[in-house]
Amino acid sequence: MIAIIDYGAGNLRSVANAITRLGHYPKITSDPADVLNAQAVILPGVGAAADTMENLKTLGLVSAIRQFIAEERPFLGVCIGLQVLLTGTEEGGWHECLGIIPGRVRKLPPGQKIPHMGWNQVRQQSPHPIFSGIPDGANFYFVHSYYVEPEDKSLAAGETDYGIPFCSIIARENLVATQFHPEKSGEVGLKIYDNFLRLALAAGAGNQ
Repeated sequence: MIAIIDYGAGNLRSVANAITRLGHYPKITSDPADVLNAQAVILPGVGAAADTMENLKTLGLVSAIRQFIAEERPFLGVCIGLQVLLTGTEEGGWHECLGIIPGRVRKLPPGQKIPHMGWNQVRQQSPHPIFSGIPDGANFYFVHSYYVEPEDKSLAAGETDYGIPFCSIIARENLVATQFHPEKSGEVGLKIYDNFLRLALAAGAGNQ
């Protein structure tokens, strides 16, 4: 099962449609048991990281997500699903997040239109299977006002410029998270999902 976590945010249907186009049958769920039983988990999202964390806590999903990732199983975070992986966010003051990736979520600097909305290039900083078949500098669709700053810079597999260079993809073995929205990024975005699901299938075969 491919679980898409539903914590009350929008954009779930477009993610599910992208996965379905690739020939898979995702389950949109708020059940922690579904998360722990899944072969792969996708945490998409829009909005604020602090609100997302409150909803995840209310639904009892925080420990399930932490356990799933700690077991090094395939996990994909998208936009807010990336930001909540960090230690905490500066959005609306300081709010603790999942603490899986040490680092902070910071506001994009002034001088550019905020939110950062539209197409922008992603420069590949380190090799990872998530980039299979995707050219360096490919354009993806962004909608965000905050960006992640991981303490371990080597986790930033992709980088994008918007006033400053910022981390737009984090990749660590079976954990991948993007600041952009693959489901809004055409064929190259669909390829991100395809590569992630291939990783998940390979990981599942290796555990049998």
